[in-house]
Amino acid sequence: MTSTPLRLAVIIGSVREGRFGPVVAHWFAEQARRHDAFEVDVIDLADYQLPHALPAVSPLMEPNPVRPAGTEELAERLAAADAMVIVTPDINRSFPASLKTAIDWHYTQWGRKTIGFVGYGGNSGGLLAIEGLRQVFNELNAHTLREYVTFPRYFLLFDEQGDLRDPAEPAAAAETMLDQLHWWTSTLTAARVASA
Repeated sequence: MTSTPLRLAVIIGSVREGRFGPVVAHWFAEQARRHDAFEVDVIDLADYQLPHALPAVSPLMEPNPVRPAGTEELAERLAAADAMVIVTPDINRSFPASLKTAIDWHYTQWGRKTIGFVGYGGNSGGLLAIEGLRQVFNELNAHTLREYVTFPRYFLLFDEQGDLRDPAEPAAAAETMLDQLHWWTSTLTAARVASA
């Protein structure tokens, strides 16, 4: 166990108009607060305008590029997190471009940290996006959890106020994932501190 609270960033990956991501993210953030193992920071990528075009790279350049004005705060919040949970829909059998852009603009912020996933969508419930993200984060030297939370046909699961009609099963899945997230985050955080 670490002596300071573990910091969890819950990242809203979709920025499209009419998105449902904030409802799912705030539900999960509340589950994480009830779990009482993390300080929770909800990060909405819609608050940051990262260009899709990345700067030129060469083997001699630093792994973290100079960021556009107004986006330094995002890098700082990601760097401060000990773990991240990505909230993502399926879009055309993958995850949103906005999420890939945010991932690609950062590098060291993900490394040797634990990543969890909450998916939502049609029949797949975000699983196709999650599977793609596992490969991306593996390349960035992050540990992705086996456990996840998913909302297939989310539009039937939540009511008009954004509350789950039957919260028991998703809450149980969230608790299982948060238990694993806590174990892995504690372990990796201690290892990062020991090797610093």
